Amino acid sequence: MLIDSHCHLDYFRPNEIEAVLTRAAEAGVGEMVTISTRLTGSAEIFSIAEAHPNVWCTVGVHPHHAAETPIPAPDSIAALALHPRCIGIGETGLDYFYDKAPRDVQQASFRAHVRAAVLAGLPLAIHTRDADEDMINILQDERSNGGHFEFLLHCFSSGRGLAEAAVALGGYVSFSGILTFPKSSEIREIARDIPVDRLLVETDSPYLAPVPYRGKRNEPAWVAHTARVLADVKGLTPAALAAQTTANFRRLFAKARVAATA
Repeated sequence: MLIDSHCHLDYFRPNEIEAVLTRAAEAGVGEMVTISTRLTGSAEIFSIAEAHPNVWCTVGVHPHHAAETPIPAPDSIAALALHPRCIGIGETGLDYFYDKAPRDVQQASFRAHVRAAVLAGLPLAIHTRDADEDMINILQDERSNGGHFEFLLHCFSSGRGLAEAAVALGGYVSFSGILTFPKSSEIREIARDIPVDRLLVETDSPYLAPVPYRGKRNEPAWVAHTARVLADVKGLTPAALAAQTTANFRRLFAKARVAATA
């Protein structure tokens, strides 16, 4: 079984979701995490997860939206994360490519989410783009001064230094359809060198459809294509890669593991 560790089911029309989930199951994708981008959208995210036993969710504010509302207090984020289907905090992080929010606001929001993760005892789903140095510095600073937290760099497309720093901190790295793109040889080389017990796969759907569907609207079923490329990069069979990434998911998202076995 594969798990799509990062998708956005709320970006699909409500009457499409059942068909999307059916196609995912047919492709061997047994579970998925629908990711929050705004706290104001938490009710919709929760509703989707509540309606489908194989869908988990998170709570958080994407860096693109960090300046739209006052930065939430860590305890308010942690309180939302008490929802039984919520297994993580995010997505949160830094995006200096689009710079849709001032960088100091992004950093303050990210730190609030890190501290919420400490309070909630849940891992972070981290978005980072063109912000490697600041991301490393904040992760190291918060780990040293704010307490322990687990984290996942989602949709990895950054530099080797960030990947290595994340692994050194005990973090995980997730790969999306970007891994399958012809010009992504450097990303594949980084994936090759990441320990196999720190890898996850995702779609980030409806974005970043993998080859052979590049340019189309992505969906969780297509995580299988990314997983096959990652298996080839790591010298594993697709079945072994699926088993490993599922085990990694259960280890990182412990709340999902407990709920799945309850």
